[in-house]
Amino acid sequence: MNNDKLIIQTPAPADIIDLGMGNPDFNLLPDEIFRLASEKAFKKGINASLQYGTEQGNGYFRATLADFLTHSFREQVDPASLFISTGSSAGLNLLTALYTQAGDTVFVEEPTYFLALKIFADHGLNIISIPIDDKGLNLDILEEKLQQYSPKLLYTIPTFQNPSGKTLSLAQREKLVELAEKHDFLIIADEVYHLLDLTGLKPPKPFALFAKDSAQIASLNSFSKILAPGLRLGWIEAHPKVLKKLTSTGLLDSGGGMNPFTSSIVHELVESGDLEKNIALLRRTYQSRLIIMDKALKEMLPIAEYILPRGGFFFWGRIPGQNTSKLRKRAKDFKVDFRQGALFSANQGMTEYMRLCFAFYGEDEIIEGVRRLSRCIFKT
Repeated sequence: MNNDKLIIQTPAPADIIDLGMGNPDFNLLPDEIFRLASEKAFKKGINASLQYGTEQGNGYFRATLADFLTHSFREQVDPASLFISTGSSAGLNLLTALYTQAGDTVFVEEPTYFLALKIFADHGLNIISIPIDDKGLNLDILEEKLQQYSPKLLYTIPTFQNPSGKTLSLAQREKLVELAEKHDFLIIADEVYHLLDLTGLKPPKPFALFAKDSAQIASLNSFSKILAPGLRLGWIEAHPKVLKKLTSTGLLDSGGGMNPFTSSIVHELVESGDLEKNIALLRRTYQSRLIIMDKALKEMLPIAEYILPRGGFFFWGRIPGQNTSKLRKRAKDFKVDFRQGALFSANQGMTEYMRLCFAFYGEDEIIEGVRRLSRCIFKT
């Protein structure tokens, strides 16, 4: 293993296959196109990007990104609606700081992205979970909860949800926007998987496109899933009222726009078409790995209950009769790992569930990882 591969957040030991890892594969991090993009940027002159940047982000970069999103979404995206961030987590933290105070209530999905729960906990917020059903976020229960609570924001992963893989329908998205307008809460839509559809079935219109008409929406996105996490670069698409709040913060007054240097390099990469080519490669690769994991689970872990994901990174499986928190402790003896369901629950529920990722490993390792997991569960 290259020593560079040891420099990674929460690495698994070399002899363990960690099917819970939510990272892209090292072999899919496109270093060559970054080298070429960097050379182009330096030849053009990159000196200005070494200075403090404009609060909303470099205008040339936002224009290029808007063109890319217009093509991807098949609907016009205005560069003025984009705010350049240092990734979706930083965007979520910034919006949470601006829209909430300690003790306020926020709504999340059940299950939800477990590290978002940590961000809300850091801000001292009261977290109320709304269950997901086959259609995604259960809006009937949401309406019931809105009679009891007045949330400042609702955090949702509407497309290829992490961890469940489910996607909210267009009708449900439209209704959720209506509820946000009526009850005056901000929808923070984490849409980092929206461009990673893997079955040819395009997801519904992203919340990003609803934001042009509603100040109750902020769409988070990131280059972490479609290029490389180490860039620490992403964007927020939002209504002018939300953007004004973002660009008026003391953080940006002090530090200027976020990550202008990296933006200038990624600008060249987007403009050249290399981002689009990279996403196409990721779709082909992840589609193959999704099929492999599905086949392996059916053959070696037939008791697992799951809905085949149509995109994103994850399988969300229920193992009837198993407490997956306890199971994960035993999994170390079988040289395999995953993420237990309770991690993704604001209520420490989901105890029979586990999240498995098909993005980090190649096909042979996925098969071997599922084999080890099967041996762990069946104690063979």
